[in-house]
Amino acid sequence: MTHSHPLPVLFDAGLSRADLEALQAAVAALERQSFATRLAGAANRQLSFGSLTLPPRLQAVATAATQKALIAAMKMALASLDAQPAKDSIRIHRRLAALTGGMGGAVGLASLPLELPVSTTIMLRSIAEIAQAEGEDMRHPGAALACLEVFALGEPSGESNVLEGGYLALRALLAKSVTDAARFIATRRVADETAPAMARLIGAIATRFGVIVSQKAAARAVPVIGAISGAAINVAFTEHFQSLARGHFVVRRLERVYSPALVHAEYAKIARAEGYWDDPSQAA
Repeated sequence: MTHSHPLPVLFDAGLSRADLEALQAAVAALERQSFATRLAGAANRQLSFGSLTLPPRLQAVATAATQKALIAAMKMALASLDAQPAKDSIRIHRRLAALTGGMGGAVGLASLPLELPVSTTIMLRSIAEIAQAEGEDMRHPGAALACLEVFALGEPSGESNVLEGGYLALRALLAKSVTDAARFIATRRVADETAPAMARLIGAIATRFGVIVSQKAAARAVPVIGAISGAAINVAFTEHFQSLARGHFVVRRLERVYSPALVHAEYAKIARAEGYWDDPSQAA
């Protein structure tokens, strides 16, 4: 895989140099590093964290905790986020994540149903501030749901079989669910997770977020990585989604400045040039 290709060769699309550089950073954030890779870095070990799995009973616990966490996060996103100026509290959120991870680590996997909704809500606050910094209006249901969408971004396409085609393909897959949910909220002025439009979106996000949650839970359970504290795992978990959020909302900002089609074409060009996409057909 190659990196840091010069940007001038990409100027034919009409984006400014600053916006091309921002997009290149966004592509790296969204396509390059998986949560498993980040965990391996935290452990300072060459281990295949991506292959970690939970026993069926614990997997059921993780799945239920994921659904609960996303529902809680969705309600918070739509009920309490506002258009106040963004605050630079990224480090505060990481410290809170470390605290909840440390508390959960002391109890073990049994704490997941209680700890995950808390850590997910903390992450959502951080994601919302990143969104605001990139010009999102948090009074709009679509912006709030875009924050929730970050939890579906998960693993880069090159390191996961969840979805081929990377970030753009996943955005396209979720687009109708996000649009339908935003329309439902705008019409009803309420976030009801049992409504079909909301349930479909939560289910689609939970399927992908659950992969990372399972890796996180399994990491705590494997003795060989006992040197990683629950706090360190939660910090890696939070940093992973903060990085994804930065890339996601840079792309959305550029879509507002230019056009989605133009930005997506340039995104695909950068992804291929950097070696994140080996098959050009995955750009769709």
